[in-house]
Amino acid sequence: MTLFNNTETAFKLKSDSELERAYFLFRMIQNQPMVRIGTAVTNFALKAHLPVEGLIRSTVFDHFCGGVTEDDCLPVIDKMFTKGKVHSVLDYSVEGKEEEESFDDVLRMTLKTIDFAEEKKSIPYAVFKPTGFGRFALYQKLTEKKELTVEEKSEWIKVVERFHTVCKLAVAKDVPLLIDAEESWMQDAADNLVEELMETYNKEKAIVFNTLQMYRHDRMDYLRGLHQKAYQKGYHIGMKVVRGAYMEKERERAEKNEYASPICKDKPATDTNYNEAIRFMMEHKSMAIFAGTHNEESSSLLIDLAKEYNVKSNDNRMWFGQLYGMSDHISFNLAEQGYNVAKYVPFGPVRDVMPYLIRRAEENTSIEGQTSRELNLLKTERKRRKL
Repeated sequence: MTLFNNTETAFKLKSDSELERAYFLFRMIQNQPMVRIGTAVTNFALKAHLPVEGLIRSTVFDHFCGGVTEDDCLPVIDKMFTKGKVHSVLDYSVEGKEEEESFDDVLRMTLKTIDFAEEKKSIPYAVFKPTGFGRFALYQKLTEKKELTVEEKSEWIKVVERFHTVCKLAVAKDVPLLIDAEESWMQDAADNLVEELMETYNKEKAIVFNTLQMYRHDRMDYLRGLHQKAYQKGYHIGMKVVRGAYMEKERERAEKNEYASPICKDKPATDTNYNEAIRFMMEHKSMAIFAGTHNEESSSLLIDLAKEYNVKSNDNRMWFGQLYGMSDHISFNLAEQGYNVAKYVPFGPVRDVMPYLIRRAEENTSIEGQTSRELNLLKTERKRRKL
């Protein structure tokens, strides 16, 4: 793991004050009760329209987000690319909206980010969430194989049209498109739609990417089945492979509704599943992988697999991805070695991005060792700079 221990490279873009802020923030996140209380207080303050946006911006928001608008993100993106060789994926992280007007807004913003990506070498991908284009309940109903009403059928037609609109532009501009995964009880509908899009748009190479959440124990079987379909129908598979971000929610719902949890029994099982997926994908030349991981062992494994299968470090079919504000020791050290690396850079109005930020904080407290690792690296760099 020596590759990831170079803190000078990892934090070379952070000023002393930014380093101190990151250290303070991860110390806070390490405290689970503090995260719970902070989340509740923040939600209350935003709902009550208390003037807390400035405080949120100067702490957690500015650490994990690029800005409020896509233009706000440009200095961050340019700095990472020119000084750190790290690319960015602009992620419009407005969540939980339910109106058609909001879905059209997300569509407009996604099309805009595709244009941005075409213009800028520093932005290799565009991204969106399925529920950015349609109601969660609609995906859920389709996943549960329930009959849609006449209104819901026309609503779903609009959702499908939005997906096709972005895919057509992505193909025209040659910008690959990452489609995020969400909760398991709506995911089948999204998967089925994305498979159709891959079949339509991935004839020459992978432009449309789905997302595999490997904390789900059924995803390896899904990937193998998809590979068979793609082989028979003659299209390329693009996959973002992640561990997953809704674990607590998934387990709670499974327990409440008395069905078997879709989540792997423990962390080692998830790690094995994740590594099996990247191994399987690297074996097949018709697949393109975006490995979204904050795990050093999985990152090292992908490096070894690339060497084993003669995949060059800058081959466009293999990317490493981390979230902005996390795992800089992986991102910047990999980029320094010539690998394709992209940071997910979320943006959007402060109050609309809060669900995303809260999930990041909760994720850091629930992943054993994640926050401790960040803190130890930040401590090492503080010490190095003092010396």
